[in-house]
Amino acid sequence: MKVLYLGDIVGRSGRDAVARHLPELRAKLAPDFVVVNGENSAGGFGITEKICEQLFTLGVDCITTGNHVWDQSETIAHIANEPRLFRPANFPPGTPGRGAGTFPAKGGRKVVVIQVMGRTFMDPLDDPFAAVQAELAKVRLGATVDFVLIDIHAEATSEKAAMGHFADGRASLVAGTHSHVPTADAQILPKGTAFQTDLGMCGDYNSVIGMDPAEPLHRFTRKVSKGRFTPAEGEGTVCGTLVETGANGLAVRIEPVRVGGRLKPSIPAA
Repeated sequence: MKVLYLGDIVGRSGRDAVARHLPELRAKLAPDFVVVNGENSAGGFGITEKICEQLFTLGVDCITTGNHVWDQSETIAHIANEPRLFRPANFPPGTPGRGAGTFPAKGGRKVVVIQVMGRTFMDPLDDPFAAVQAELAKVRLGATVDFVLIDIHAEATSEKAAMGHFADGRASLVAGTHSHVPTADAQILPKGTAFQTDLGMCGDYNSVIGMDPAEPLHRFTRKVSKGRFTPAEGEGTVCGTLVETGANGLAVRIEPVRVGGRLKPSIPAA
């Protein structure tokens, strides 16, 4: 089967880019399941119920988030009632929402999505490796489920790579989010798990990781805040990855996806 995973949507530019290009990507690539990271989609900070519904209408099956999941206060209530909207699984017990779930896909197949957040240079959460281990123990790739996607929302590339090798042979895809820059290391690990350190963002790359450069530049050069970060508003690039698996649920192909905006296009063959 084929799964398309798009990286962090940043602001209106990212939302518009996904709205513009996802229909054509779905028509050309015919993915059986589509996931996006939406944690920066509401003005660069968090996500709203309205944006969730817009993404589901476009054909998104599941939305992951990350450290900005609670930036919009309405999300606390919405995530409790929307199983397709995730927060990291290694948040403390009792946190609203869920960090893993099983979803139906085309042809009667089943997709498991697991999201965790890294701890290196991030908030001190529970162990992400233990959280992934607990979720993987519930399924058998190629037997009880057809595809296992693990998102590690993390700052350190080393932590993301470690998660890839930790889950190698037990997941179809381990993908990193959060850094907002697409990495060039899309590969299939020795035991058959597809891996990419970071999917990149869906947003305007004439920016500082999605934000208008003025405020980040001021803070870097003056070490004081002049105002709020605001998303860049130019044409966005949609970034992500397409993974195809065999009957055993392990990857046979991983291809980066980039379309629109400033970055060099990369659209996989169907």
